[in-house]
Amino acid sequence: MSEPKKTLAATGSDAPEPVDDSLGARLRRRRKVRALSLQEVAGRADISIGLLSQIERGLAMPSVRSLSAICNALEMPVGWLFDGAGPDEDARNPLVVRRHQRRVLDLGAKGMVKELLTPDECTGIQMMRLVIRPGGSTGPTPYNHPSGAKCGTVLSGVLGLEVDGTEHVLQAGDSFAFEATRLIRFWCIGPEETVVIWVVSPAVY
Repeated sequence: MSEPKKTLAATGSDAPEPVDDSLGARLRRRRKVRALSLQEVAGRADISIGLLSQIERGLAMPSVRSLSAICNALEMPVGWLFDGAGPDEDARNPLVVRRHQRRVLDLGAKGMVKELLTPDECTGIQMMRLVIRPGGSTGPTPYNHPSGAKCGTVLSGVLGLEVDGTEHVLQAGDSFAFEATRLIRFWCIGPEETVVIWVVSPAVY
């Protein structure tokens, strides 16, 4: 996978300067716009200042729970972090998501990429394509959701999946399902990317 993309911003010089458009940079810009300190956001999100600083600098990948808490602290929906679907987004089908219309969330070079495969209008269930980079994981702390269920299948690579303290190794073609209330974490095993189709009900993004 490519590194977090750069966009160009106009400057007073002839040569435009690249602007960091990574997940951490977006969160940092939002925090600056809200005129909040690291301490204030970390306190609102109930995470450490050190972790928030590492996330902003792209040195750590936030869990689903941490990312949601940070966005709540910044008064922004998590959906703002997903890349848009392209110039024809307004003409999208409310029932179908074309490949080029997927909204993408890149969690950093050491983490994973999430592609939404279901339309935003469908809130009862959500399907994602996860690309977990070598060394990427949801972090050492398991997380869960208050209700619902999760299931999925491994398309390629090897997935490490911990559910309620028990670790499982899933190869390409293996699938899984469990209640969303169970404590989980997952990671890429080996030197190659792991690609997973991940389904959660209800939608979390």
